[in-house]
Amino acid sequence: MPLFPLFANLRGRQVLVVGGGEVAVRKIEALLRAGARVRVHAKALDAVLKDWLAQGVVAEGTLSRLDGDFDPEWLDGAWLLVAATDDHAFNARLAEEANRRGLWANIVDDAELSSVQIPAVVDRDPLQVAISSGGAAPMLARRLRERLETDLDHSLGDFAALFARHREAIRRRFPALPQRRRWFDHVIDGSVPLLLRDGRHEAAEHAFLDALESDQHVDATGSVALIGAGDGDPGSLTLRALRVMNQADVLVFDPDVSPAVVELARRDASRLAAAPDRDTTTELLIRHAGAGSRVVYIKPGDAFRTVPDDGFASALEKHGIVCEVIPGVRA
Repeated sequence: MPLFPLFANLRGRQVLVVGGGEVAVRKIEALLRAGARVRVHAKALDAVLKDWLAQGVVAEGTLSRLDGDFDPEWLDGAWLLVAATDDHAFNARLAEEANRRGLWANIVDDAELSSVQIPAVVDRDPLQVAISSGGAAPMLARRLRERLETDLDHSLGDFAALFARHREAIRRRFPALPQRRRWFDHVIDGSVPLLLRDGRHEAAEHAFLDALESDQHVDATGSVALIGAGDGDPGSLTLRALRVMNQADVLVFDPDVSPAVVELARRDASRLAAAPDRDTTTELLIRHAGAGSRVVYIKPGDAFRTVPDDGFASALEKHGIVCEVIPGVRA
């Protein structure tokens, strides 16, 4: 089942949780951390929930209980429904009531009834990594989360917070997106994350600000990389080709290039189909590179080292465009 991943702002929003067991506790804990106003309905409550209700306010959100028989009108005004009961018929009724109101609904352990899935999360606030199997294999998602908990250092949250604090200054300093991307790459690959991992937060802040004031590694000159896609198998691309594709500002591709290869390029790179004729495509490459973008042009096979496409590099260099040819691996 194809799902669209998103992150929801629940601060101050009302969420109805039906169920009071251990699973409900885990869901409610995450909702409260997100600042939600949680109302819970259950015949019996876990001891932890009882303690939280006695406090009234937990983490950033609030928690209250709805007593008596379930009333569908409780869904009115809610933004999200979480059903964590073991009664399938009751869960189906809840899902139907939510759907009728156009309300997001997560029916725990029932992907078919759910309109939204709650993923396994690696939390490095404000950075979060969410993993979902679409309900097909939740234990696999949890196992991947465990691996990422080990791989992703906790200092990444502090690193993300640095970018957030200085967001406006970064935009003022580098108003053009290609230059801003290069500056981000420079900082991410530099000393700042190392200093944060070592607990040297003040030194990391100074290094970050020094990088913001420096023009180093933020060249405004564009370039073109001509990549042969080989036989169309993404696994046949060279490491150099993959690195360049991950640095691209603009991706130009021949219609015969495999979609799986195009998918490997940097997600936020602009994607443009090549023109049917060489002259128009050359003009396209020159225009974007001349504006300071790192442009990648992909064609099948080893096209840029064979006739007639071997002339692209010389044509670009005549216009003063820095050009690199990355060979395609033959089958």
